[in-house]
Amino acid sequence: MKKTIIFKRLYVDYSKKYLNKIILSAILSLLVAASTSSIAWLLDPAIKKIFIEKDQSLLIIIPLGIILAFAVKGISLYVARAIMIGVAEEVKKTLQVHMLRSLINSDTQAIDQKHSGKFISNVTYDVTHITNLLTNAVLNLFKDSLTLIGLLFVMFYQNWKLSLIAIIMIPLASLSARTLGKRMSKVATEAQEKSGFLTTYLVELFKNHKLTKIFQKETFEMQRAETHLHQLKEKTKKIALVLVRLTPVMEILTGIMIATLIFYSGKLIVKNEIDVNNFFSFLAAMMLAYQPVRTLSSLNIVINQGLSAAMRILPIIDTKNSIKDCTDAKELNISEGNISLKNISFRYNLSEGNVLKDINLDFKGGKMTSLVGHSGSGKSTILNLIPRFYDVQSGEITIDGQSIYNSKINSLRKHISLVSQETTLFDDTIKNNIKYANENASDEEIYEAARLSYCEEFIQKLPNKYETLIGEDGVRLSGGEKQRISIARAMLKKSSIILLDEATSSLDSETEKKIQDALKILTHNKTSIVIAHRLSTILNSDRIYVIQSGKVMDYGKHDELLIKSDIYKNFYDKQIQK
Repeated sequence: MKKTIIFKRLYVDYSKKYLNKIILSAILSLLVAASTSSIAWLLDPAIKKIFIEKDQSLLIIIPLGIILAFAVKGISLYVARAIMIGVAEEVKKTLQVHMLRSLINSDTQAIDQKHSGKFISNVTYDVTHITNLLTNAVLNLFKDSLTLIGLLFVMFYQNWKLSLIAIIMIPLASLSARTLGKRMSKVATEAQEKSGFLTTYLVELFKNHKLTKIFQKETFEMQRAETHLHQLKEKTKKIALVLVRLTPVMEILTGIMIATLIFYSGKLIVKNEIDVNNFFSFLAAMMLAYQPVRTLSSLNIVINQGLSAAMRILPIIDTKNSIKDCTDAKELNISEGNISLKNISFRYNLSEGNVLKDINLDFKGGKMTSLVGHSGSGKSTILNLIPRFYDVQSGEITIDGQSIYNSKINSLRKHISLVSQETTLFDDTIKNNIKYANENASDEEIYEAARLSYCEEFIQKLPNKYETLIGEDGVRLSGGEKQRISIARAMLKKSSIILLDEATSSLDSETEKKIQDALKILTHNKTSIVIAHRLSTILNSDRIYVIQSGKVMDYGKHDELLIKSDIYKNFYDKQIQK
């Protein structure tokens, strides 16, 4: 992506709406430039009238003028910076909103391909550099360009010969900054990658802290943490060193310029071609010009840093969800709830083989159908295809004769509830976790769902009842308690299709019966598709499919499969006939 395209995109999509504020900041920058230039200009009459001619009438006026000039400069600069900070923060928030909207609406496969830590780094680390691009680069471009022009005017007014010598440092400084800017772009990209790795590591470290302790890996993890921190430190250090590398160049150039000017101006003073007061006014203007020249010279570095960040952010914002409504998508209307998978083939990546191979399945409406098979046989994949978490490469899935690919995704998913072995809860109250299924649910409906899912018995023992905060991923609850909240959430949605993926795998035997009773209520007269680790939970299914290596090996009721399916009988013998 070219720099001009990125600049245009950042302006049109994110900064244009704040153009009036940016213009106001530019006007204030003009006041900063004028007041800075006036400070240098006032030194001419100050030295000539007060120190040389000893005119006491200006002894108060000129110092007051200098104070006023500094006051105007300070206030104008403060207001200009405050305005640009506000604009930058608005742009930062908008970028973050657009990134998160894109990520939240992304298809499951796109999210799965990148670690969450990398996305977190994009949302936090990269956006900050774009903020710096706006607050520092844009404001400094206005302020320092105008200030430099004003000071050059003062310098040429005092003596054009000296001015020509002084301005030689500007292209030299710009050339040095241009070289460093290219280096900065590469280093900034490397630093972002290391920041992403560190964020990824921290997410996993805190998530797996119990694992670290039980395997006594504290020392190992400290070494890994130090490695990540060291690598990030080295990249951040490189960025800082690139930024300060311009300082010695500018100092040397300034020293050469001042020495040359003193030498040359001394000759001019001897020849009476320039007065002492003109020289000091010129020298003051040149010294004041040092800061804007230095800032403008380093502007290329800040711009490259911001553009590198934008190159990583904008593709995320532009990511198109491959799973979307077709142009003539219709509302899905469910009457019976019959689900049919016809000639389905599916693979997660084009470079990999098919996970499902030309399978055909029928799930009868209002009945329970179970899927049995070894881990990796494709059972969970089948469940994920029905709500269109993934789309098939070939085949058709219909609900009551309506293709899910010709139906609106929202109308499809509103009819489906999922209870998985990987219970997902938020660091929020129990009430809000249950209510997540239906924001419009009344308290009575929430309490009813909790009662039917046997959550009530442990909720009432908690100090804050339904308002109890359960911690990250429900860490303050047991596995069985978390699973029951997940079931309560599914009940509250009142869907006509229920997907149960190892829903009882996290439960102890004492809790299992209560959960089974809750699941019976949840699945009553619903189209239910069940993946069960324990065959005892699916013996009464209306139909059981035996899945192996992505193919349907057999199907029927429990008693039938015991006779005709060796695979199923083997499962049964290992679990039941012990």
